Amino acid sequence: MRESKSSPWSSRRSRPVLLALVLAWTPMAVAEGVMETLQVHGFLSQALVITDHNDFFGPSSSSDGSLKYTEIGANASIRPRHDVLVAAQILSRRAGGDGSEARPALDYGVIDYQPLSDQRRTLGIQVGRFKNPFGFYNQTRDVAFTRPSILLPQSIYFDRTRSLGLSADGVSLYAEERMQHGTLRFTGGVGTPTTRDLDSQLYPAQLGMDVSGSTSSIAQLRYEHSGGRFTAALSAADVNLDLGLGPSEGELNFQPWILSLQYDKERWALTGEYALRQVSTTDTGPLPGSDVTGESWYIQYTRRFLDDWQWLIRYDSLVSDRDDRSGQAYETQGRGPSHARYADDITLGLQWRINPRVLVAAEYHHVNGTGWLPLRDEPDPAETQQRWNMVLFQLSLRF
Repeated sequence: MRESKSSPWSSRRSRPVLLALVLAWTPMAVAEGVMETLQVHGFLSQALVITDHNDFFGPSSSSDGSLKYTEIGANASIRPRHDVLVAAQILSRRAGGDGSEARPALDYGVIDYQPLSDQRRTLGIQVGRFKNPFGFYNQTRDVAFTRPSILLPQSIYFDRTRSLGLSADGVSLYAEERMQHGTLRFTGGVGTPTTRDLDSQLYPAQLGMDVSGSTSSIAQLRYEHSGGRFTAALSAADVNLDLGLGPSEGELNFQPWILSLQYDKERWALTGEYALRQVSTTDTGPLPGSDVTGESWYIQYTRRFLDDWQWLIRYDSLVSDRDDRSGQAYETQGRGPSHARYADDITLGLQWRINPRVLVAAEYHHVNGTGWLPLRDEPDPAETQQRWNMVLFQLSLRF
């Protein structure tokens, strides 16, 4: 079995190492006056979530809805040398639950070294906790101002297992080639995925499953044509988790492939992403192993108007098992309701940027299926409703 503790960039070690390296640069930084390169930013988002059936991010189906969706973050960066960037972000995020997961944590923290950077190409390496490069939105998903909607398409960007997809502790390489009509960028990394609160989101809390990260890899090839008018990306990963259930041990392997396409014509943009997700587990105590391939995709149209406003319409589809799209075989086996294996979501959204620092957003979701409902909010899938509606309102600030 893979041993996650052998990684030199485990979550408990990454912060002291980063701090030591930053302090090592400090005398040079002060001597050269590069404290002027220090940048500090922050953001705050608060949402109200209301559903008619099924809870999402807290008791949203109650008469008052749920205010348990809050994001507070602060980030800083400094350049000790012209080719070295030190950057980190601390995030406090609550998405339902009892609030224990809202304790501040290191969201990312890297030392970024660029041995080559000129007008034509850039080559760099990041060491520490880096953001995973997959899809269009994952590396900036924490900041509401960078998202097209309050919730990203849940079939691709699962909030239920957010920590797994968000970042990893290890080493990341990137290279960028600027050509006459476009820019080609490659990013790849090896490290241990973060697994904060993941055990209670992948498995029922009463089961007592322990989930920890093991050595994994991820890569993305991205091309932007004509200043970003057309963008295409291909992302792939090999994610490994160690499972522990009492004296029994097992493994989970997750291999997603994501194709991302976008056409942006200033006032409007058409975006689509398609993913195949192979998930396999070994026998873990009383839990038998499995091997399934899931499918996800969405298509999204955004329209900007009156300079500060944007509306959105999106269709988002998730299937947990391509060989059992309706979930009927899953239900026949007595494993849960069929609608827990898929979700089709029609989303309408509206954003108003009151000024560069204030964003107000609202959106409506009509959902058929519960495939991406957080287990923390709905621990018993048998008590969920197949068809449900959700309305969200969010106020976001940044400085």
